[in-house]
Amino acid sequence: MPNPARMKRLVFAAVVLSVLLVRAQERHDEGNRENRGAQPSREARPGESPRQEPPRFQPHPPGRNPHGPAARPPPVRTLQPRVVAPGHAEWKHWAHPVFRRPIYYWNWAVVRTVTCVAEDSYGDQYPVTESITPGFQLQDMTGVEDDALDRCYAESGQDPSCVLVGCSHG
Repeated sequence: MPNPARMKRLVFAAVVLSVLLVRAQERHDEGNRENRGAQPSREARPGESPRQEPPRFQPHPPGRNPHGPAARPPPVRTLQPRVVAPGHAEWKHWAHPVFRRPIYYWNWAVVRTVTCVAEDSYGDQYPVTESITPGFQLQDMTGVEDDALDRCYAESGQDPSCVLVGCSHG
């Protein structure tokens, strides 16, 4: 059985909508009556300069991007991975900005190594690989992620825009 209060609200909404549609149609008709004989003006409004004619269209030369890409990004350089023992990284810890850390849904029992990669503002990548011991869990990933960020910061000339790209396991 329909709810009477809900039915009242639906009827009210339908009435309001129909009134709004009728008013909009009336305004539209009034505007058309006023502008029926008027031609669109191509003159500049007071205070505005007239618009220039566009240059003649010239199509691109045939072929796929014959002049090369519009912007050439610098090549990504991935440095050689550094293998470190858990908790014994050679880089000074960088007090990097706080960020949301990824959550890894890995089968930790079969993971033997973890590699995390950080990237600086030039796109250079700094991987760090750690061999892990049994009992390594998601909470321990913070150390490997921080090692990658610390390496990036130290070897990029202290670039403060180093970010964690991601981690993989082997």
